[in-house]
Amino acid sequence: MNKVILCGHLTRDVELRHGQSTDVARVGIAVNRRIKDEVDFFNLVAFGKTAEFLSKYFSKGSKILVEGRLQTSTYEKDGVKRTATDVIIEQIEFAGSKRDNRDSQPARDNSYGRDFNGAPDYDDTPF
Repeated sequence: MNKVILCGHLTRDVELRHGQSTDVARVGIAVNRRIKDEVDFFNLVAFGKTAEFLSKYFSKGSKILVEGRLQTSTYEKDGVKRTATDVIIEQIEFAGSKRDNRDSQPARDNSYGRDFNGAPDYDDTPF
């Protein structure tokens, strides 16, 4: 099984590229360890609608929860063979409060008719 769940803050703005067959988004995430003052950094990659969603609602500093899988690739740079490990995003969730992400996100996305948690957008909720 290849499954990764990470919660952290984005280290840079999302880079969205429009390909011939699908969109690709790349961004970095910083994840705090339980040991004080230690941080791990990971590269995140998203495709298609997930890439569009990521670039629309998240920016540098946004707190995010991602679920995905690890994928390694090899490439050559300056004659040196290198290996890269990316987290391929399968699901995204907002991890911060709406107030924390107010500057980088609209209050709700009416095109989907849902609030940030994916619940239907009802204004007459009794609680």
